[in-house]
Amino acid sequence: MNAETTNDSVIECRGLWKIFGSRAEDAMQAVMQRGLSKDEIRDQFGAVVGVQDASFAVGHGEIFCIMGLSGSGKSTLIRHVNRLIEPTYGEVLIEGQDINSLNETDLRALRSTKIGMVFQNMALMPHRTVRDNVAFAQEVRGVSKDERYETADKAIATVELGGWEDRYPDELSGGMQQRVGLARAIAADPHILLMDEPFSALDPLIRRQLQDQFMELAAEMRKTTLFITHDLDEAIRIGDRIAIMKDGALVQIGTPEEIVTEPVDDYVKDFVAGISKLELVTASRVMQSVQEYESVAGDIEISECPVAAPDDNLDALVDMSVDTNHPIVVSSDNQIVGIVTKRALLRGIQGRLYDAETDSASVAGN
Repeated sequence: MNAETTNDSVIECRGLWKIFGSRAEDAMQAVMQRGLSKDEIRDQFGAVVGVQDASFAVGHGEIFCIMGLSGSGKSTLIRHVNRLIEPTYGEVLIEGQDINSLNETDLRALRSTKIGMVFQNMALMPHRTVRDNVAFAQEVRGVSKDERYETADKAIATVELGGWEDRYPDELSGGMQQRVGLARAIAADPHILLMDEPFSALDPLIRRQLQDQFMELAAEMRKTTLFITHDLDEAIRIGDRIAIMKDGALVQIGTPEEIVTEPVDDYVKDFVAGISKLELVTASRVMQSVQEYESVAGDIEISECPVAAPDDNLDALVDMSVDTNHPIVVSSDNQIVGIVTKRALLRGIQGRLYDAETDSASVAGN
């Protein structure tokens, strides 16, 4: 699946392929010449497709979630962004620079200065204190002890671990160790955060707390983030946009609202079937035009209608609709931009958008 790229993209993947196996190059040539499928590549070349023709761009400060089931290729894809894995074909650009062209020295510099990594297994050094773990990247860069400790202590305070600076990893809970990993990434002050299922091994309550903390930090620090998860609830909660993967391919890219309300196929539809729409879908997605409403129902009695903003969610619309039989007027800058009937509201809760052809006949009855 192709995605638009822009000049201000921080991360770009262009037509990225990764094929594993001793005949990977031959398989890639066959793909280019004959358009072989993943199964055909396996049968003819004994090769496994990890990523196929992945293209996407991530803008400055954006949280871009890649999600899919186990084996979908999401972790393989993220490891191309810091070139832990070499692509079989395609390009990966960081701030406009093709990282596949970098020599070892420049690649190490990229990893140490521009990219921070937070993975499920934090790999904290057990013989180092929390402070020394957090300060490690700056130590490698040759930063003085006083300076790196000052930066580390600020990062530790940011993740709410003040007072634990001199403790060792085995004295911390799993959630606290994840906070140390996040602090270590923050202390290095990278342009990009790569997060590969960082909270998936934690208990639900701790996981939600860390999600909240990460979202607060992301809003404050504006770090461009590639976030890998197998949990759609987590992706919807955290991501500005979501990419859904299957069999190494990006099936759909969109905002959480677009993914839930406009799934491109049955695979995505099954993924989002159990997701509540109340806090996700907005009035702008379920409203109809004033002209469509009035053509069937007549003039609107504005004074008797509750008024919503285009970005009010369904939960807010339900509250407005409970005590009235009138439709909801959607207003922006003191201009009426749409109407939400009770029928459209119920359809929205089901995950269906207003359709002029099928729903207009029922407008008069709300």
